[in-house]
Amino acid sequence: MQCSLVSGDGRHEPVALPDGVPVVLGRGPRTRVADKKCSRTQVELLADYKHRAVRVTQRGVNPTSVEELQLQPGNSSTLQEGQTLWLVNGRYPYTLRFLPAPQSPHRSLLDFFSPKRHLPGEGDEGRPPKRPKAPSPPEEEEEEEEDSAVAAKLHQLQETAASAERAKGGAPRLPQGELSGLPPHPRDSWEEHGKLLVFTKQGVVPSAKVAGFDLDGTIITTKSGKVFPTSPDDWRILYPEVPRKLKQLRNEGYKIVIFTNQLGISRGRLRPEVFKAKAEAVVERLGVPVQVFVATGTGIYRKPLLGMWEYLCEKANGAVSVALQSSLYVGDAAGRPPNWAPGHKKKDFSCSDRLFALNAALPFYTPEEFFLGWAPAPSQLPPGDPRELDPQGPLYDPPDAALVSPTPELVVAVGFPAAGKSTFLKSQLVPAGYAYANRDTLGSWQKCVALVAAALREGKSAAVDNTNPDPESRRRYIECAQDAGVPCRCFLFTATLEQAKHNNRFRDLTASGHVSVTDIVLNSYKSKFVEPSLSEGFAQILRVHFVPRFADARQEALYRQFSEG
Repeated sequence: MQCSLVSGDGRHEPVALPDGVPVVLGRGPRTRVADKKCSRTQVELLADYKHRAVRVTQRGVNPTSVEELQLQPGNSSTLQEGQTLWLVNGRYPYTLRFLPAPQSPHRSLLDFFSPKRHLPGEGDEGRPPKRPKAPSPPEEEEEEEEDSAVAAKLHQLQETAASAERAKGGAPRLPQGELSGLPPHPRDSWEEHGKLLVFTKQGVVPSAKVAGFDLDGTIITTKSGKVFPTSPDDWRILYPEVPRKLKQLRNEGYKIVIFTNQLGISRGRLRPEVFKAKAEAVVERLGVPVQVFVATGTGIYRKPLLGMWEYLCEKANGAVSVALQSSLYVGDAAGRPPNWAPGHKKKDFSCSDRLFALNAALPFYTPEEFFLGWAPAPSQLPPGDPRELDPQGPLYDPPDAALVSPTPELVVAVGFPAAGKSTFLKSQLVPAGYAYANRDTLGSWQKCVALVAAALREGKSAAVDNTNPDPESRRRYIECAQDAGVPCRCFLFTATLEQAKHNNRFRDLTASGHVSVTDIVLNSYKSKFVEPSLSEGFAQILRVHFVPRFADARQEALYRQFSEG
């Protein structure tokens, strides 16, 4: 068999595409394209003789098109036999052709692919006339007859199965396209939306019922037995039951969707094209049309956050509303402890899949429960539930304490980064005339002390917005207040480590212009923290609770999602 791209305007000989060998095409002598908008490496083509198709990956800046589907840099799509590839900006068409190898070594591929047969004397002096296409060799005719016989036999078996189903009183199984009344996806395609990649297999149909799955540890595992794959082809289907179960779901009208975190792509450890090829190979092995969502970095799309799920529901399901209770999600990151089952000594590496389902209000199963029918294993959610915080809760204790002093004083804040200190002090004390000292903006604690001392000398109150985890860091401000002859109160912000981490992640998602706090900094604060006491010289200790405030309902919904597994 031979595979070639045939120039639609006959500019040059067909371009041969060997099976499984990447071929790069673009501006240059090979295509006789001189258009500067066409990169010299505009597209990469990978032929698949078995499926008589070519995977097209755009490398250039300006768009390549497969039929009417316009690609973007890094995007891929599948070019089927007979379809047209437009090299750049809707120009320079090529048609994909598969043919048996020529019988004579003297025949040119152009004899098979020329869009117009040249006759003698039509302006090609000295050029031999093109031969008409030779009839199919006998063995090819026999193969075609066998294919027809197989198709007829398959149709007969389908009719027999349908008759048997009707005889039992059941309805025959319908093709997926007929289950929802919507057309199936016409061809394999990749889309890129920031840190989200979406692959849609030909034949995927929108549905109100979605069966979602994690990829690694749920659909596939490593052949090597290692935790992480050692090469792009180091994978196998996790359980033999997986393809059969997915086909059953498809027959029941479910849309099969994979949601996977692949942080290695944004960190440069995994090339996008390598993962794309792997994902396509996995879907091909499963034998059912699947849509794949890939979170390539941190942020809104990374599980357990619902960015991928919301994109599916809002933009990638053909305007069909998803019925949550008729849908489901399966994943192996389920928060199971060590020895959760015989032969499974290690605990789950995280709880992100269970939390993803919890955020989306989806019924959740582990792979063993769903594919093998095992009983649910014990599990534990991580500490700190963002759904429990009450926007109407009390701001501080004791509730009868005066928040603002009528006479000069110094307030020293104590609490984790991202515990709400800055927001609280700026909204409650600064409008009342308190001078505000923050080490992040001033640069050192010495400058904070100097600002506070100057304010107290002028008869003003002041507030120190630092973490101040231990008596040593607090003593310098207490002494400053004593020198000025004013009382010093402690505002102890009670947010826990888990709440602070969640607040920090939420701030990263919704605010700009601030420096993100690392877990190292948060854990360091916890290790240094000593509960403040009146014996240090404080006149009062006010316990300030984190009470979230939101700009709108969508922001509140995001905050109440588990953001880390």
